[in-house]
Amino acid sequence: HPLLKFPSNTIKSSFEQWEKFAEDQFNQLKENEEELNRIFIEIYGLQDELTPDVADEDVTVRKADLERDIKSFISYAVGCAFGRYSLDEEGLIYAGGEFDPNRYQTFPADQDNILPILPDAYFEDDIVSRFIKFVEVTYGQETLEENLDFIADVLGRKKNETSRETIRRYFLNDFYKDHVQTYKKRPIYWLFTSGKEKAFNCLIYMHRYDKTTLSRIRTDYLHEVQTRYETMKQDLISIIEGDSDPKEVRQAKKELKAIEKKIDELKKYDEKLHHMADMKIEIDLDDGVKVNYKKFDGLVAKL
Repeated sequence: HPLLKFPSNTIKSSFEQWEKFAEDQFNQLKENEEELNRIFIEIYGLQDELTPDVADEDVTVRKADLERDIKSFISYAVGCAFGRYSLDEEGLIYAGGEFDPNRYQTFPADQDNILPILPDAYFEDDIVSRFIKFVEVTYGQETLEENLDFIADVLGRKKNETSRETIRRYFLNDFYKDHVQTYKKRPIYWLFTSGKEKAFNCLIYMHRYDKTTLSRIRTDYLHEVQTRYETMKQDLISIIEGDSDPKEVRQAKKELKAIEKKIDELKKYDEKLHHMADMKIEIDLDDGVKVNYKKFDGLVAKL
């Protein structure tokens, strides 16, 4: 990723170096193109008809863009978590074939190819936890909070939000939209989601999918989330039926309503997931994203 080509202990400093480099590249290319135009105009005697000037938008090298580059850094981190990229080697590392975990020493690739995206960190390999670890590995423990604050501010941190809350909100609401847009509706990371309540969501990397993936999503993650919501429901019922003050009871009733909606959504999703997991669906990467994604209708986010 461009930011990592300019080592520093802060992302801000890496970006500033990258921005200067990109600006210099842009200006150099623009200069070269205008010089070529001048030469051709002179050769063909077109001084009265053409100008050597090149408009900025016609220069083929992109300038740095803070929001776009931070979002692409987040996407790169997800790619490293899935093993598509590695901090130990240049370029694309895995896009099918034999997966070798030993190629990811600095930042290990996720073992089961399933990254949960949930309102809280229920799992060790939660996508936000993995991203924070990535920032720590690439920029160091000492500046971790400073770097997370910088990222959160770029993503549009809300008042009273911690940096981690902003990053989690981005993953829950916007990361997948950005990914689908970047890959022009042919995403390589797939979002399995229970529906509009967002009670359960996880990402997988299509190139590492196998026929056991759905079963693992269900037994290792979905059931755990269902158990947690059931516990939360019981806790809220205890508040409502106990001797709490009226304000607490009102709040608990409101939360209970929201939790029951989520539980209902999870139950329906579990039935669908169970049915499709039993089918042990295979995919063929040669068929492309569109054909393969369609096989999971009802389980994945709509494109």
